[in-house]
Amino acid sequence: MSTSEVVLAVLRRGPAHGYDVKRDHDAWFPDARPLAYGQVYATLARLERDGLAEVVETKVDGGPERTVYALTEAGRARLRDWLSEPAPAGTAGADEIVRKAVAALRTGDDPGDYLSAQRTAHLRRMRELTDAAAVSDPAARLARDHLLVHLDADLRWLDLAVQRVSTPQSPEAAR
Repeated sequence: MSTSEVVLAVLRRGPAHGYDVKRDHDAWFPDARPLAYGQVYATLARLERDGLAEVVETKVDGGPERTVYALTEAGRARLRDWLSEPAPAGTAGADEIVRKAVAALRTGDDPGDYLSAQRTAHLRRMRELTDAAAVSDPAARLARDHLLVHLDADLRWLDLAVQRVSTPQSPEAAR
């Protein structure tokens, strides 16, 4: 997920300060890793530097100073462009689970233990998501469904990987 573009989407709803951006992001994607405050403020600074967001107000309401950002016309155009382009299809070998399995094979380690542990972790996460309270927000529900489907696809790959590494190969095939 592109953090910059999601922050632009949050700002499209109206001017906001970093705390608002983080809160909205985390509400939009409740099952994803929460956005770190440092990442929020670094992203807002980059967006301002690039002319995609601008500071419209600095508030001090008895607490820390809050800088309020708004979307610029260039930011609106960037968001429109991002939303109109399909995301790149998954690239082969890009996921960490694939990298770890390949690295284990290439270094002579048995990837079976890793694959088994990864499978257990995936099943645990799927159970957590399935057992979690129902999400009433349709957008958050879509994000959760996407995560569950990807975890399911990873499980199928993990099962295939276990089959492949348990089948003896010629020494040439292992190179």
